[in-house]
Amino acid sequence: MDATTETTSLEREITIAASPETVWQFLVDPDKATLWMGERATFDARPGGAWSIDVIPGATASGEFVELDPPHRLVYTWGWEPSGAEANPVPPGSSTIEIVLAPDGDGTTLRFTHHDLPNAKATESHTHGWDHYLARLAVAAAGGDAGRDPWLDGPMK
Repeated sequence: MDATTETTSLEREITIAASPETVWQFLVDPDKATLWMGERATFDARPGGAWSIDVIPGATASGEFVELDPPHRLVYTWGWEPSGAEANPVPPGSSTIEIVLAPDGDGTTLRFTHHDLPNAKATESHTHGWDHYLARLAVAAAGGDAGRDPWLDGPMK
């Protein structure tokens, strides 16, 4: 298989101390979303609606909502808007995120899958990012203060 056509996925599962209805709002409300990821967000939360998030300075993720089944399942396309002369291996619309929320006692189990990443390097980079941001989502959705994202002020570590 040609390496340029190979795609990979990453999967994560976390438990959040909040109801699926509450977690859902942190996924589709731009004001709540920026409590755990990004500086600015715009969402047209309906099938076919566009979304974008200024994740860190100079890095904007964007895509389109595909499926919304509140508060159970959310599917949207994902990619990075071009910036400067750097090659962009994950352009907007080229990968898909699927989030499934299931009640778990008084909380929620969130199952996260990022499909169609183009190669191992992109998967590794996105895994690092999603581990960081899903942990922040768990804090914010549970009513805590995730604080200012340290990645806004310097290199992602």
